[in-house]
Order: sequence, then C-alpha cells, then structure tokens
Amino acid sequence: MKKIQLITVIAGLLFSLTASAEDKVTNRIESLPRDLEIQLALSALPPHLRDNATVYVLNPAKGFEVARKGTNGFHAFVARTGDDTFKGSWPLTEYRDDILYPISFDSAGVKAQMRVFFDAAEMQAKGTAPGELKRLIQDRYKSGFYKAPERAGVSYMLSPVLRTYFNPEESDRVVTANFPHVMYYAPDVSGEDIGAGKLGGMDPFVILHGRHGYMIQALGLTERAAVNKEYEQMLARLCSIKDVWCLPKENWQLPK
Repeated sequence: MKKIQLITVIAGLLFSLTASAEDKVTNRIESLPRDLEIQLALSALPPHLRDNATVYVLNPAKGFEVARKGTNGFHAFVARTGDDTFKGSWPLTEYRDDILYPISFDSAGVKAQMRVFFDAAEMQAKGTAPGELKRLIQDRYKSGFYKAPERAGVSYMLSPVLRTYFNPEESDRVVTANFPHVMYYAPDVSGEDIGAGKLGGMDPFVILHGRHGYMIQALGLTERAAVNKEYEQMLARLCSIKDVWCLPKENWQLPK
C-alpha cells in the first residue's frame, strides 16, 4: 500500500512539474480590452487613414484576428512579441507581458514585414518555447523566407506610447517611450548612408539593419504634443492597467 501511495505522490509531482513547465513555455499574454486595443492600434495611423484601415486584435490562444476589415490597404495592430524580439544574439528566455507597440503597414509591408509579427503570435499561442521561437524566426530571416518589401513604402507608428527593446541588436534592454514616428522601408541601408542622427532624436536614423531595416523620422515636438492631447483618455486607461505603460515624463523611460 505504501508503495502505491509513493508512486501516486511521485506521479502527482511529475504532473505538477510538467504542467508548470508548459505554463512557463506557453506564457500567453493577457488580452487588452477590445475597444482599447482597437483604439490603440488605430492610433498608429494618421487620422485620414483610420476609418478604412484593417484592424487586428490579439487572441492569445490563436494569434492575431481581424477585428474590422478595411479597404484602403493599410493594416494596424498592437505588437506584443514584435520583430525586434528576434534581433541580436541575446537569449529569449521568456515572453514578456509588458511589450506593447501600435504599428501599421501599407500593402507592401503587409506582404513582407507584417508576416513576422503574425507568425510569432501564432507560434507563441501554440506553445513554442521562447528560445525556439527566436531561433526559428532568425533562421527564416537567414534563409530568405521573409522577403524584403517589394517597393518603397511606409509603416506608421504615430501612437503616443510604445514599450519595446531600446536597441535589440545589442541587448534586451526595454524602454517606454513617447515617440510618435514614421518608418520607411530601407533594405540594406546604413545610418551612414543617410547621415543618421542620434537614436531617438529628431533627425532620421536607421533601425533593424539589413533586408528588413527601417529609416525612422520622428514627429516634431508640436505634432507630438497634439498626439498626446488627442489620446489623453486612452493613455490613462493604459496606465491604469500597467505602470510601465504610463506615459514617461521624459521622451525615453529607461528600465528600472
């Protein structure tokens, strides 16, 4: 009898450990309130593109789903495990639940850049371990599975708040920023090619160097203030959910 009880206890412990490991691997991100997520996604776009854009919301159990189908060729969503997650050699040991950045793509970006976000969300939902997901996506980049945009184009990130990796090619340091900006596809363009200014400054600069790189142009201070004013209530709701999503007092809020 004691032997049977011991086996039962061991089996229970093994099941518990397995379940805990599976929870850690899956680590599904909590959904945002649907109306807030849609508003946040659309905040990436300039006003004249919002009404007819396609908008997605994240279903943590499946990946991104269409919340509203649009007609103007622009697509918007809120990235939670974004493309910069797969840059650099630093190990991805867990899925962060605080990454959040509204982003949009034109039709060229939808065919190229956006696929990485959607593939990552789907694989994460299926339980792919963080380190394995990073390896798979990096291998796809190296093999040419993810193509560069077929033409010049634009990705708007005009939202008043974003939280993501500050310089993912170098480290996993995360920041919260008030940095509405426009991104232009810049395959194999270097900062030197455009006489880039300081990262995070008002002059253009390049990020995610390579076939899927972007040239960044920030909004001016007056335009940024107008965006912040427009979205005061949205920002307050985000701040009430997570402290790290509160609008920083300075442009860049370094991690604590």
